[in-house]
Amino acid sequence: MAEINLSAEVGRKTGSSESRRLRRDGRIPAVVYGHGMEPLSVSVVARDLRTALSAHGLNQVLTLEVDGKSHLVLARQLQRHPVRHTVAHVDFQVVRSDEIVSAEVPLVVVGTATEVEMERGIIEHPITTLTVRSTPGHIPQQIEVDVTRLAVGGAIRVRDLRLPAGVTTEIDPDEAVVVAAAGRAEVEQEPEAASEGAGAEEGATEAGAGTGSGGRASEEA
Repeated sequence: MAEINLSAEVGRKTGSSESRRLRRDGRIPAVVYGHGMEPLSVSVVARDLRTALSAHGLNQVLTLEVDGKSHLVLARQLQRHPVRHTVAHVDFQVVRSDEIVSAEVPLVVVGTATEVEMERGIIEHPITTLTVRSTPGHIPQQIEVDVTRLAVGGAIRVRDLRLPAGVTTEIDPDEAVVVAAAGRAEVEQEPEAASEGAGAEEGATEAGAGTGSGGRASEEA
């Protein structure tokens, strides 16, 4: 993953009113922290931040230029406006290129589950991200989950995922990532069929009982 440069301006004032002013001016308030440094209040150009994170999101390794110094960072948290969903604040964590860090990586389903489609099943996706551990530069953009060979009743679990070299996860290997379930229509039809069968049996029993009574009446006559 290529590193991307981003410039930060120091000396911003804290407080909600100052943060609103920065955002009106096209800048995003931010904090830089980690590796023993005191948390530093900075701001970055909103447009530059969007460009920097456009490819890999929060897992993009950035070289943050702060007051003449370069820091290798990850954008650990983005706070967004509740209505406009624009970025309102960002936390940058200083990291080293050789240290192991944790990251949330999207799980992307690829391929076509032909057998599941033929049986009108449905694909369920219990988890959509996977927590992985690796050096910052080896955090994958995404992890693909191939459902091509999946059949109804089957599942793809964490242990089945192909993680890139140098990337590990501590998530339970038996946890299901993708599950192929039977379609709801088929599940609902089975009880109906059973009910119809039971109704037919009951009807036959009643008919038989009626015939028996009639027979006795004839004999008595």
